[in-house]
Amino acid sequence: MNTPANSSFRSKKQLVLDKIAATGASTRSVKQQLRELSGVADEVLRQLWSDAQFPSDCALLAVGGYGRGELFPHSDIDVLILLPDSDQMQDDEHFKTSASSFITACWDAGLEIGSSVRSVSECVSEAEKDVTVQTSLLESRLLTGDAALHKAFSKAYRAALDPQAFFTAKTLEAKQRHTKFEDTPYSLEPNCKESPGGLRDLQLILWLTKAAGYGKSWDDLARKGLATAREVRELKRNEAVLSLVRARLHIAAKRREDRLVFDLQHLVAESFGYLAEGESRSQRKASEQLMKRYYWAAKAVTQLAQILLLNIEERLFEQNQTLHWINERFADKAGMIEVTSDELYLNNPHAILETFHIYQTTVGVKGLSARTLRALYNARGIMNAGFRKDPANREMFRKILQSPQGITHATRLMNQTSVLGRYLWVFRKIVGQMQHDLFHVYTVDQHILMVLRNVRRFFMAEHTHEYPFCSQLAAGWDKPWILYTAALFHDIAKGRGGDHSDLGAMEVKTFCREHGISKEDAQLIAFLVQHHLVMSSTAQKQDLSDPDVITAFAKKVGNERYLTALYLLTVADIRGTSPKVWNAWKGKLLEDLYKLTLRTLGGRAPDAGAEVQERKTEALQKMALYAMPHEAEKALWSTLEVSYFLRHDANDIAWHARQLSRHVDIDTIKSIASRADSMPANEQKESENTTKTAIVRSRLSPIGEGIQVLVYTPDQSDLFARICGFFDSEGFSILDARVHTANNGYALDTFQVISNSMGEHHRELMQMIEAELPRVLAAQEELPPPAKSRVSRRVKSFPVAPRVSLAPDEKAQRWLLTVSCSDRSGLLYSIARILAKHRINLQLAKVMTLGERVEDNFLIDGAELQHNKKQIEIETELLEVLGS
Repeated sequence: MNTPANSSFRSKKQLVLDKIAATGASTRSVKQQLRELSGVADEVLRQLWSDAQFPSDCALLAVGGYGRGELFPHSDIDVLILLPDSDQMQDDEHFKTSASSFITACWDAGLEIGSSVRSVSECVSEAEKDVTVQTSLLESRLLTGDAALHKAFSKAYRAALDPQAFFTAKTLEAKQRHTKFEDTPYSLEPNCKESPGGLRDLQLILWLTKAAGYGKSWDDLARKGLATAREVRELKRNEAVLSLVRARLHIAAKRREDRLVFDLQHLVAESFGYLAEGESRSQRKASEQLMKRYYWAAKAVTQLAQILLLNIEERLFEQNQTLHWINERFADKAGMIEVTSDELYLNNPHAILETFHIYQTTVGVKGLSARTLRALYNARGIMNAGFRKDPANREMFRKILQSPQGITHATRLMNQTSVLGRYLWVFRKIVGQMQHDLFHVYTVDQHILMVLRNVRRFFMAEHTHEYPFCSQLAAGWDKPWILYTAALFHDIAKGRGGDHSDLGAMEVKTFCREHGISKEDAQLIAFLVQHHLVMSSTAQKQDLSDPDVITAFAKKVGNERYLTALYLLTVADIRGTSPKVWNAWKGKLLEDLYKLTLRTLGGRAPDAGAEVQERKTEALQKMALYAMPHEAEKALWSTLEVSYFLRHDANDIAWHARQLSRHVDIDTIKSIASRADSMPANEQKESENTTKTAIVRSRLSPIGEGIQVLVYTPDQSDLFARICGFFDSEGFSILDARVHTANNGYALDTFQVISNSMGEHHRELMQMIEAELPRVLAAQEELPPPAKSRVSRRVKSFPVAPRVSLAPDEKAQRWLLTVSCSDRSGLLYSIARILAKHRINLQLAKVMTLGERVEDNFLIDGAELQHNKKQIEIETELLEVLGS
């Protein structure tokens, strides 16, 4: 329906949106434009209210964000139809007709309206029960209708409002909201309204001041002495940045969207002029500039909001705590460090870093007071090159790193207050630096602090249950600060171009020299920074059963001290990327590499024969617990080569023997095989079928995550593809596959798989695997084409270029196939089909998923790999399926 109100609102709204979109990077007029958009809505609502002919003793109120008089392009327009305290009004037919026609007309006019109908007493009652309603009504304003009724409502609402209770409820609500967003403004897809440092934190301050009667604007805060003139200017400036980002985000999405998701970041960046027409800079580069601006604004909001919250709390609760002197510069004020002078840092810059050392070492201190935070904020300008070169400051920073406790809290607080980046200038360059590898969920600075936190937890008794082996190693480590320093620098050179590991090693060498760190310790720290990716790459991409792999890695690390430090940093680093990246299987690979390398460093050269014998002996000890017949394992073990025993630990070997020993009869198998050679084709086929019953067994994985599956069946060229197809169709992800062909022609394959539906249903899943997988293998049906799968939103925005590498090992007997591409369901099955097509034998598969990127490694052999033309054909086909 095209009514005058409909046409008027849409056309006027579009004029305002055009203004918002046309101002480039300027934030000067965004607040005025949001108020103008609100005014357009006000005008239409008044007209529609008049048309609906409501009773004269009703009123229309704007509430919530709309009540502030600021309207974002696609935000809801929240209104309250306010009624007098009368039991009959809502049942009145005239009122019902008016309300229904009004709301319908609002939607017809293009107003995204959210409406409620309450009497004055109902408003007060609901507000007392629900702090969300209380907050919404706090910002109410009269649009049209009975002014006396609105005045009565305001009086009743204010009388019922308890500012202290409201403060407590809203700050608890804010803590929950921050926890939901992992207490950081630096996620790669932040919510510019709800995330820490977002617009909601600014609104919270204004709600609290208005509830307490301290005013309703930033200028009122200054007049009441709660904020300085400089802080008010910073608040207004950063509020305008966040408001413009949110408004442009709504326009780019053409709907209400408050998350800066990857696929919208470049559109918003364009609106800021970061990607002008004709420029050659990539969308990624443009979005990085936008996000850096956003992160700096969010960081400033976080700092200022904390100062103001503490000020409001102190005044609202009339706190006047006794000061307990720490020294002549600092005091303990109810657990908060209080400076004794507002000009302390300006007069004594050395006290800046001392603040954080006191925070680390003073028992009972839990944070910085508003006065201290404000003094730090105002002292940012004096943290210059001379400050960084001052020997006293360098000594104090070294003390902070080497303190036996509080390193995580101190460095996080230093980053929140901008002290870390201003003292450690190289760190400042990566504050708010995005990472577009799709498995990091934090910016570079937040990832670094997360890794530092992870390292610290290895040394804390209360966290030994998380990673017992790491805690065991940490307990014997003499200088934890070496690992803290390496963690602080390991990714500090990201985003510069070139190898960030090499550049970071150069930076940390300079740091160590300037901070008086001994040559021996500095060499270890530089080694860790330069090689922090080597251990994970070796464990997840190479064959750890190959003695040459272990020997080469042992040669690189050199000694047990370096190995232990690298292992602890590697575990902390992988855990600090994303909750989705770390899993128990990766932990086992790293632990296996550590233990194998440690034995080699101890002077025990890899000896395949001795290693096999040791694993067999340990496996026999485990099997003895199950009262198996004497030498029950002999038939199975005699069919397996050394490589089998090297690729499985004693626990797996024992499990395989227990499950398979009674199914292996060498004499019978050999007899069938020899007779089959001379049989007619039809009889040979029938004979083969009598031996082709796949044995499938499963158990909860010993590593503590997922299911371990054993498959024992006559070998065939497409066996791996069939198994992958089954797991894919049932929703399982394969973490690892170890494939062996015994000398009796049977395949003995072991898979580590996980499923999102594990939980309490693992028994049902295991039963299903054991029942259905043999049936699928016995069917011998043609391999179906891979199912078409949807690509995730993040992959669409930042696709990973598919890469295939096919290279022989040093002995030219086997080949290492490495594939890298964006993840999707059915990917491993697609690869397996191509290997089966070319009759490629798979010996080992390591599947590494890094967020939305996969890096899979396969150890293979096959006749076609000996011909260059066939190699190119295989690589080409793989690239086609990886990119499809």
